This record gives sequence, C-alpha cells and structure tokens, in this order.
Amino acid sequence: MPRIIVLGAGFAGLWAALGAARKRDEVGAPAADVEILVIDRNPYHNIRVRNYEVDISEAAIPLAGLLDPVGIRHRVAEVRAVDPVKQQVSVTTKGGSEIVGYDRLVLALGSELAHPAIPGLAASGFDVDTYAAAVRLDEHLAGLGKQVDAEGVATVVIVGGGFTGIEVATEMPGKLDKAGVSGKRRIILVDPNSVVGATFGENARPVVSEALTALGVETRLHARVTAIDAGTVTLSSGEIIPTRTVVWCGGMRASPVVQTLPVERDRLGCLHVDRFMRLTGATNIFAAGDVASCVVDGEHATVMSCQFARPMGRFAGNNVVADLFGQPMLPLDIDWYVTVLDLGSWGALHTVGWDRQLHASGAAAKATKQIINRERIYPPRTGARADLLAAAAPTVQKPPPTGRR
Repeated sequence: MPRIIVLGAGFAGLWAALGAARKRDEVGAPAADVEILVIDRNPYHNIRVRNYEVDISEAAIPLAGLLDPVGIRHRVAEVRAVDPVKQQVSVTTKGGSEIVGYDRLVLALGSELAHPAIPGLAASGFDVDTYAAAVRLDEHLAGLGKQVDAEGVATVVIVGGGFTGIEVATEMPGKLDKAGVSGKRRIILVDPNSVVGATFGENARPVVSEALTALGVETRLHARVTAIDAGTVTLSSGEIIPTRTVVWCGGMRASPVVQTLPVERDRLGCLHVDRFMRLTGATNIFAAGDVASCVVDGEHATVMSCQFARPMGRFAGNNVVADLFGQPMLPLDIDWYVTVLDLGSWGALHTVGWDRQLHASGAAAKATKQIINRERIYPPRTGARADLLAAAAPTVQKPPPTGRR
C-alpha cells in the first residue's frame, strides 16, 4: 500500500493532509489502499496565531476530530531526520526511535523561534511560539498575580518589535488583568530598530505607535538584550530593568529538521518549492508553510504566516496525491497580500499590498482580525467528513473584508 506522510500538523500540515484525503476520494482510491499518515509532536492542531491572546482556550484542537472522520492516520512523535534517498523518516516516540518509509512526503514542520546564545534566555525567558509555551506564560502570570507587590512583579519586557512582539505587548494589559497582577504596571517593548513596526508602510507605522502610547507600552529602541535572569533584564544600553517576565519574540527560522537536506534554502532556512509545492532538488517530496518558500504571483515569495501556509498546504495535499497517481497537478497562484495586526483593546491595523499600506485601523480592523482569528482560519469543527473535505479544496480565499465577513 503506498504511503503519503505529512510531517507537521500546523496550518500547512493539517490542510495538506485534508487536501490529500480529498484528492484521494476524487481519484476513487479507498483509504485502505492509500495510507495518509500525519506525524506531529502534539496530538492537536494549534491555532498558533492566537497564542498571544488573553484567552487561548480554543487555540488547540484535537487531531482525532479533524483527521479520523476522513480516514487519515496520525501519530505523536518527534521528527528527527529525513532521508530523501532511502525515502525514510526518523522519528522518536515514547517507545524509542523508529524509521518510517514513504512513497510521497509533505514537509510541513513549520518554523521555530530563534533562540540566540543570550545568557539566561533559556532558563528565564518566556515565549508564545507554541501552545505549551503560551500556557506556561499564562501560568507564570497567574502565579505573579498571587504575589505581594514587589520590584519587577508587574513589569513585563517583550523583546522583538515585529508582528508577534507588537501583538504580545498590546495584549499584555488584558493578560495582566486576567492574571490579577497588581501594582504599578510597566510593559516595555525592546527592539534594535529605530522604529517599531519597521516593515509597515509610512502611513501605517504611526498607527502602531499610537496604539502603543494609548496602552501605556514603553519602547526601548536601538537596544538589544545582553542578559536575562530571574529578576532582571540587561540591555545593550547598560540599562537594567527589574522584571520577572521576559517574553522573547526575536524572529523565526524554518524547522531545524530540514536544514540537513542536501538542497538550497533561503536566509531563514526555508526550502525552495515550485508552484506545485514540489521541493526543488529532490524527488517525491513536497513542502508547504513556514518551512517552504514559493513565488506565488510571479514576483513575491511567500512569508511565514497562516495566510500562505493554509493554501500552500491545500495545494500540496492535492498535488502529492495527483503526482502519486500520475494526474495533472494544480499550480498555486495568490494575487493579493494583506496583514491584520492585533493591537489589543485599542483595535487593530489592516494593511494591503506588499508595501503594507494602511487600509483600516481601530475598531473596524479589530472586527476583521477577530473574524480571521476566530473563524476564517479554523477547520470545520462539526466532525463531519463532508465538511472537512469541502474545506480542503485547492482554492485560495478572497482577501478578508473590513469589519464584516
């Protein structure tokens, strides 16, 4: 029986698996004749872009309810390596190490937070890179809420003024409220650039500054963290800030598993794929999501976001089955790009185009952000086979409208 393995169950991996199941049905192959196997370190699909929010109770969805109804097998295991010559994947489970063979492979292991060798970061830093990390941060804040007012208890330092750092900083007042953290609060955003949100267009960048000011978020620009311990963070300026909470949001890199493959990668470690999601320089391997880079409009390459991971996954899933059965594959074309940045209780920022020009802000953009985070990026949760397969069609959604569906 031919086996298709999908590595990863994030936005790309989940939709690659469902897309493969949909195409398997379309070609008339029973699940008993073509195995689709998902391997992930967790038994759930993480709505990762919600990990920064005050309420993350719906950010992890059990895989069984998403994959079992459509005949997809799934295993909890840590992926260690891929051998493209032998067509094998090395994994580690509670029972030990295993080798699993494949006929076709979809690499969708996503990205991981980059952790530089800063003294104390590993021992004393927090992040929202994974659901488990987000839960750990929330539990830490809840613990602070039970402490008496002491130096640094109500101070949170967020490192990195990119998308994640801004969203963590602007949502932090709500997280501190929920945790019951009292005392004089300070939320400090540290970034080496001269401005926060440097990648936004000139007419959008002031919106970020306005929201940070309104929410009382301080900034430390032209600054880097040089050391962290349980009670302080030290900046390159020499400033030492008393704090019990340092949230690291210092950039992403593609999964380290793919770094050993004998193929070219970009500066973030992403694999190059063609418009059909086929890995350049290898056979019988497709890749999608944060681990892959694809030119989608003849000019621009995908960036690490669920906006691209989800359609890349759908097309990879469709095409890996089409390739297995010698059928025509479908090219991925995406002719639009938007960003919708959450700015906490202040609202949100909605930009359009690759130069990220302002489209909407405040309450209207917030409504769009909530539709995206709570509806648009979710798989069907009905448990119905038909709903899951229909949602996995190899199509590209239209851009999100402002303030309405």
